[in-house]
Amino acid sequence: MLFDSLPRPSVRVAPGVGHVPAWVGVDKQKALVEEMRGIAREYANTPMAMVRPRLKSGGQMSVFQLHLGRYWHYPSYRYVDNMEGTRVPPVPESLRQIAPGALRAAAEVAPELEPWVDTFVPEMALVNYYPPGSAMGMRVDDSEESPAPVISLSIGDEALFRMGHTEARTRPWDDITLCSGDLVVFGGPKRFAYHGVVRVNDGTLPEGCGLREGRINITIRQVSARAVS
Repeated sequence: MLFDSLPRPSVRVAPGVGHVPAWVGVDKQKALVEEMRGIAREYANTPMAMVRPRLKSGGQMSVFQLHLGRYWHYPSYRYVDNMEGTRVPPVPESLRQIAPGALRAAAEVAPELEPWVDTFVPEMALVNYYPPGSAMGMRVDDSEESPAPVISLSIGDEALFRMGHTEARTRPWDDITLCSGDLVVFGGPKRFAYHGVVRVNDGTLPEGCGLREGRINITIRQVSARAVS
């Protein structure tokens, strides 16, 4: 990894944005990768398969996506519980257990997240696999009814994550280098800010993380305004 020798303290990147480096250890990273890989294989030949989504605009993402708990249906632009009779895979217990601690850790540096520490319900998880050379453009995660924060875990190659503002994709930006095991949580005034992955630095993943190349990003979300756990 490029940044092994540099100190990487937890920081409040912006109001409502907490970055906690190396929050997930390598062994846990590997376990999560293997678990997500197992789910992807189980649903490989179903409407829930991990694929590169086609967008409403007609384009196709460079990132592969696996939906857990709820499925984001790009053509109709809404969350659904099943596709063509196949139920969405549930959010695994491993991710449900991660959510409270992740919010707590991020709230220690970004106090705007504190109101959600004891109330957040992990209803949906999105697993993005970034193969070498992929990226994701600036966008807003505004499809959930709930304004609860988004929890984001990184595994694999380093990525340059860009957090913008709520008005447009334009500057000012906050750029964060995310290494394998890093946690980012964004909410409060930045919950509906534009954000994206500018690039992935190929060949920077740590040995033993469960991946041979590329990067996995797992985001955990509360979808409903009044979720029931």
